[in-house]
Amino acid sequence: MRRRELLKFALGAASILILPSSSAQAKHKRYAMLIDATRCYGCMACVAACAAENNVPIGVFRTWVERHVRKDGNITFVPKQCNHCENPPCVKPCPTGATFKRDDGLVLIDDETCIGCGACIQACPYGARFANPVKGVADKCTFCEHRLAKGLLPACVEACPAAARVFGDLGDPEGEVSKIVESSNVLVLKAWAHTDPKIYYRNLPKEADV
Repeated sequence: MRRRELLKFALGAASILILPSSSAQAKHKRYAMLIDATRCYGCMACVAACAAENNVPIGVFRTWVERHVRKDGNITFVPKQCNHCENPPCVKPCPTGATFKRDDGLVLIDDETCIGCGACIQACPYGARFANPVKGVADKCTFCEHRLAKGLLPACVEACPAAARVFGDLGDPEGEVSKIVESSNVLVLKAWAHTDPKIYYRNLPKEADV
């Protein structure tokens, strides 16, 4: 009995030690993406990869690439998508709680709870949400969360031939995204909206921030 009690105590102590560690690690994870506009040349590989990976219906987009003519006449391509904001304005208007933010920063939509009212679509200042014509619910970029769960990169990042997109965890100070965001002059779209977006841009033209 004594040995059994000691074993039970040891196992209990081990679980107490392990669980907080993994829980704390999850809380520190903060997904983000950096996009370098000078690297993008508008090939649309990211758009095609996103559509194929996420079964996006024809005519709507989870990510898209805008073409902007700068004042000097040069052309810049700027990829855009859901910004997975720290303060997402799309969450509060949702009447059913279908739109929510996870601890790792991903802003997601529960298809089973969404009633397709469009309140979140109207609330997004980035135009990143759309009504899925097949499912009848709100839809948008998820950072390919099903791929992240398997340790894979989002489809758009993996498909980019110019390495214009860098994805990672801001909670990891040694990660590439963290280092670039900390050391570079990065910008976000519509900073005036105070959403604290987690899509960062290098060399973002003013023409694209509208």
